[in-house]
Amino acid sequence: MNEPVKIGIVAGEASGDMLGADLIRHLRSHFPDARFSGLGGDAMIAEGFASLFDMERLSVMGFVEPLKRLPELLRMRKALARHFLAHGADLVVGIDSPDFNLGLELRLRKRGILTAHYVSPSVWAWRQGRIKTIARAVDRMITLFPFEGDFYRRHQVPVTFVGHPLADRIPLDVDSQRARRELGLDDAPLLAVMPGSRCSEIRFMGALFLQACAQLHRENPGLHFVIPSASERRHGELSELLDEFPGLPVTLVRGQSHQVMAASDAVLLTSGTTALEAMLFKKPMVVAYRTGALSFWLLEKLVKTAYISLPNLIADKPLVPELIQDGANSANLVSALKPMLYDQEKRASLIAEFTALHRSLRLGAGATAAAELAAMIRKRRGERG
Repeated sequence: MNEPVKIGIVAGEASGDMLGADLIRHLRSHFPDARFSGLGGDAMIAEGFASLFDMERLSVMGFVEPLKRLPELLRMRKALARHFLAHGADLVVGIDSPDFNLGLELRLRKRGILTAHYVSPSVWAWRQGRIKTIARAVDRMITLFPFEGDFYRRHQVPVTFVGHPLADRIPLDVDSQRARRELGLDDAPLLAVMPGSRCSEIRFMGALFLQACAQLHRENPGLHFVIPSASERRHGELSELLDEFPGLPVTLVRGQSHQVMAASDAVLLTSGTTALEAMLFKKPMVVAYRTGALSFWLLEKLVKTAYISLPNLIADKPLVPELIQDGANSANLVSALKPMLYDQEKRASLIAEFTALHRSLRLGAGATAAAELAAMIRKRRGERG
C-alpha cells in the first residue's frame, strides 16, 4: 500500500471511547502508519486520534433530550461526512451511538466508503425496523455478545461476534485488597456508587443514589461509599451534589472507575456499560434507570425485551435487580442493596454466575475486530488496484 491507510472512527460516549482506543491499538499492528480521525474522547486521543469535536457534545441521554440539540448534532454529522469524503477514508467505523452513526454510515457507504458498526444497536429488543437501514448502511456489523449474531444472519447482514474487549482486559480474579490500597481505602464495607458519565445521568440519578446511601449509612454507620467521576466536569457536578449530604462518608475519585469497582463489595449503578464492567469485576450490583417522563413513555412503548441490564440480557434471566423510573426510589434501592452487601450466600451465587459469563466473553475482541476490519481494507484496496 503506497498511501497511508486512513480510518475514520466516531464514538459518542465514554464506553465508545474505550472501545475505540482498544481498536486503534490493534489496527496499528496491521497498519503502523495509519491515520485515525473523526470523533472520540481522551482515550482515543491518547492513541494518536484526531477528534474534530468534543465528544461530550454527542453524549446525550434519553429520547426527548437529543431533540433539543438536533440542529447541532446534524451539523456535526454533516461536517464529519465532508471530512471523511474529502480525506478519502479507507474505512469508517461507527462505535455505538446508532441514531447518530447509522445515518452517517449510510451516507458514506452510498459514496463508496467502506463502513462498519462496532457495538450492535438493540434491534433485537426494540425498533426492529432499523435492520433495513443497517443492511443498507454497513458493510459489516461487529457484535460484542453472542445472542446478537443470529439476528443479523437471519436478515443477511454480514456480522462478526468478537466478544467484549473489557472481558479481555479485566482479569478473571480481581485483587480487591490491592485496589483498596491504591485508592487509600480501609477495610470497611464499601459500596461503589456510579450514577453515570453524562450530565443528564447525574441530574436524574445523582441525588437519588446519595439519598439511598444516606439511609444505608444510618442503618450501618460503618459502611463507606466511593464514587468515581468520569471527567473533570462530572467531578465538579458531583462535588456540588455531595455538599447537600454533609457527614456522609464518601470518597470522590477522579476517574479510576475500574479500581473503584475492584475495591468495592457491591455497586449501585445506572444502567449501561457500567453494569457489564461490574459483572466482569464479579461485584453484586443493583441497576437503576430514570429519565424524563416523555422519554420514558416512549421507551416503555418501544422496548420489547424483558431486561435492561447487560448481565440479565446475557444470562437471559434476572440475575441482578433492575429498578426503573418510579421504581427507582430510595426505599427500593436500599431494599435491593442490602442482600448485595450482606447476604453471603447470594453474593457467592452471583460471583459464580458472573465468572462463567466473563469466560464466555473473553475472546480477544479488539484483535479479532481489527483483523476483520483490516481484511476489509486490504480487499477494497486490492479491488482498486
